[in-house]
Amino acid sequence: MIKSIIVAKSDNNVIGKENDLVWHMPADLKHFKNKTMGHYIIMGRKTLESMDKPLPGRTTIVVTRNKHYKAEGCLIVHDVNDAFQIAEENKQEEVFILGGAEIYKITLHLADKIYLTEIKATFEGDAFFPEINRQEWREVRRDEYEPDEKNPYPYAFVDLVRK
Repeated sequence: MIKSIIVAKSDNNVIGKENDLVWHMPADLKHFKNKTMGHYIIMGRKTLESMDKPLPGRTTIVVTRNKHYKAEGCLIVHDVNDAFQIAEENKQEEVFILGGAEIYKITLHLADKIYLTEIKATFEGDAFFPEINRQEWREVRRDEYEPDEKNPYPYAFVDLVRK
């Protein structure tokens, strides 16, 4: 099973502020939906709570230390390896890790692939993506885009695979 991280980050590695996104990029949201639809997705409790409800069309696995946590429509685990095991047992070819910052930090070394949206700007934030060691990853795809009427920042969709 392929363990894939999917993330949008700024030039200064910001991924969020106050449990929310700091930019509005419809092209990235569409890209995210296209990649994750129909798959199992893994996220932390705070990431789930930043949404109104679990994302439709996907099976949501929430990783939390809180042994009493419940979330309607979600599978709850207390260790990321249990999340991977559930996806594996359900014969998933690829599982997506959606964050947040703590989940990315503990799974980056376990991931096989990164679907990275580079937002070509800097932002203030309180949640950061860990530094990617480019010696460990090979870039296999890059699509660059200029800002437009809906997407206010230059951006790139980048696929990285572990060397």
